[in-house]
Amino acid sequence: MAEYQAFDPEVEVYGQTVMSFLSGLKDEVIPVLKEFDLYPLEADQWYPQTQVLGAYEALNERDFMNLVAVGMKIPDQAEWPPEVVTVHDALGSLDVVYNMNHRGGEIGEYRYEKTGERSGIMFCHNPYPSDFDYGLVYRIVQKFRGADSTDMLVKRDESKPSRRNGGESCTFLVLW
Repeated sequence: MAEYQAFDPEVEVYGQTVMSFLSGLKDEVIPVLKEFDLYPLEADQWYPQTQVLGAYEALNERDFMNLVAVGMKIPDQAEWPPEVVTVHDALGSLDVVYNMNHRGGEIGEYRYEKTGERSGIMFCHNPYPSDFDYGLVYRIVQKFRGADSTDMLVKRDESKPSRRNGGESCTFLVLW
């Protein structure tokens, strides 16, 4: 399964989530959103994931969207529970947030495994682009790593399947 291919055609995405992905983009995206019946976007409505993914793909192909940068926006716009204070907490709760903003069928998952005091593995099984998930994971690590951590690394595990080459998931190694 390639990037931008929904696992289930019945899945819907919450409008506020779509809006947060697109925040700050210029008016040039409006024709693309109209093309996919996503304009005007309403924060409290649900939209077919197939249309959302189609619009993201079109925006990326037209160079209107840097997928890493889009992924990096999400952690700063998301509401985090007060008990989420570490990288392990945030990456471990990512699947809950994902499920709150998707409904109606097989949406995929985010699964995190702590491998050390400052390391872990993030498994991203969803139809969003690999670069989007890279930006998302990178910013979560950056945001929650703490002031005592000046170094960090987020990289794709090239030994695992990747959506970049037709897989259904991507795996990232994280260190901080």
